[in-house]
Amino acid sequence: MSNNKEKLFTEFTAPTTQEWLDKIQVDLKGADFQKRLVWRTNEGFNVQPFYRREDLKDLKAVDSLPGEFPFVRGNKKADNLWYVRQDIKVDDAKAANEKALDILNKGVDSLGFQIKGKDVSRELIATLLDGILPQYVELNFKTCQCHTVELAQILVSYFKEKQYPLADLKGSINFDPISKILEKGKDVSGVLANVKPLVEALQELPQYKCIGVNTVILNNAGAYIYQELGYALAWGAEYMNLLTEAGVDAAEAARRIKFNMGVSENYFMEIAKFRAARLLWAQIVKQYGVADSDCQMHVCAYTSEYNQTLFDSYVNLLRSQTETMSAAIANVDSIVVTPFDKPYEQPTDFAERIARNQQLLLKEEAHFDKLVDVAGGSYTIEHLTDAIAREGWKLLLAVEEAGGFLSEAQKGNITSAVNATNDKRHAAAATRREFILGTNQFPNFTEKSEGKAPLSSPEGDTKDGKPCPQCNEAPSGAVGGALPKLNKERLASEFEALRLSTEKAQKQPIAFMLTIGNLAMRQARAQFSCNFLAAAGYKVMDNLGFKTVEEGVDAALEAKADIVVICSSDDEYAEYAIPAFQYLAGRAMFVVAGAPACSEDLKAAGIENFIHVKSNQLETLRAYNAKLGI
Repeated sequence: MSNNKEKLFTEFTAPTTQEWLDKIQVDLKGADFQKRLVWRTNEGFNVQPFYRREDLKDLKAVDSLPGEFPFVRGNKKADNLWYVRQDIKVDDAKAANEKALDILNKGVDSLGFQIKGKDVSRELIATLLDGILPQYVELNFKTCQCHTVELAQILVSYFKEKQYPLADLKGSINFDPISKILEKGKDVSGVLANVKPLVEALQELPQYKCIGVNTVILNNAGAYIYQELGYALAWGAEYMNLLTEAGVDAAEAARRIKFNMGVSENYFMEIAKFRAARLLWAQIVKQYGVADSDCQMHVCAYTSEYNQTLFDSYVNLLRSQTETMSAAIANVDSIVVTPFDKPYEQPTDFAERIARNQQLLLKEEAHFDKLVDVAGGSYTIEHLTDAIAREGWKLLLAVEEAGGFLSEAQKGNITSAVNATNDKRHAAAATRREFILGTNQFPNFTEKSEGKAPLSSPEGDTKDGKPCPQCNEAPSGAVGGALPKLNKERLASEFEALRLSTEKAQKQPIAFMLTIGNLAMRQARAQFSCNFLAAAGYKVMDNLGFKTVEEGVDAALEAKADIVVICSSDDEYAEYAIPAFQYLAGRAMFVVAGAPACSEDLKAAGIENFIHVKSNQLETLRAYNAKLGI
């Protein structure tokens, strides 16, 4: 037996990039490569259909290792363990404690408590944490901004009294007044004076974070990925400056900052976003002259609320699962999965259980926690990491040149920029350039709301049952007057409002497909039209085809159709459309599926309604509802 190992595939010559491109061009049969296969992102750069090793030769962080500066491959060296976190709103301390103990036995190892400012007390903490061993559980707290120092002092006192190992305890207190400026449109910068007292209050808890960078609110307001990245860096840099200027050691300041970021459905881009964030944050913190180990970015990822839907809500599980996978593969520190029913109700026990299990499946069955830097070596992800890092860095520099993140927030510029993006995305959804599965694309034809309605969120921090003056009102010295608030209207909200208004009508409109002529074209256009019109909650009726337009119209009227959609080929519309329209004689709305060359002739005959891939679906359906008296 030979001791020489056989080298496989030596008989094949490795193809060059140009050879691949030549082959692709042949397969495209003359179609434009750039238009057909190159993706232009919202972040401002192109993504090629394939990448090779030579595409990475100029990238700086390719050779870095996991757990080492600049931490692009994560903070961990031996595994990819992350905390499975669930947040609990504390209205009753005893009930919240019982829930916490219950979910700790169901796979959660990180708890988030949302406490009203007026309720912060030693007694509440004692009740809330009864039976919970903080050395084994990550504990996170959020309360009214002006009560955070008090809460920190109570926690330290409680942990010392219980004789817990203070140096081993992990958790956070989410102090972030800047987020209130963005969310509420109120300048609360006066509360920022608490940054140093808060850090000092937690001196005996070295692993506790206390300064939050909550870009999840930007994600839930529809921000582009590069915007969340760039603003996260500028936001964090602002807090670094505030802390160091207040006399906090730079290394200490960096260790106290925690990033709470959103994660959306763009799978590969989100993986790249978190990797780029760690890379750039390490570069920023390093400028303060701290050790490499203090340049780590600590991230809790929240699956998005922006893309969740009220109708076909189980699709939310598909969205949040891919989002969770993105965050896990990107090596974040903890993950909160948003329950699928949050758009329309306080999450049920069932929804919360499924949300927990989504993470547990990735750990226990997919073993995502066993592999360090799962994405490492992917040419595509390495390229995306570099590309989005460049765009995020550009935005960071623009914010810094404009005076810094706090100044831009006080001027309303951050909020306005994100709201403008939200408007663009709503416009894209209206024209189906951005798909919302189950809403503007492939809606469930027979689904009813069954009483579900969009759930509004409560108004911020309260003190003694009233808006806290420090947290919800502009203190003296505030910049300017009223500021814009982040618009957190979900992407599907306008379509949901349309469908709910249709449901409230006395009669559900019936859209009847008059299919005739070319078999392939009529079927394709009938399917398109059914999906298009069902998004408004109409009852759609497809058909196998009719021999004459008269037969089709008679069948539609027998079905009591409110809308008759003729579905045929472009060439055949010249033959069928006008006779069908004339025979219908205004007894129902007449719609042509497509934009045929003879459109002008059809319009001259009185036909007004056309639906096709370039139609503004939302505005078209609103107009139809108006014509139908809805």
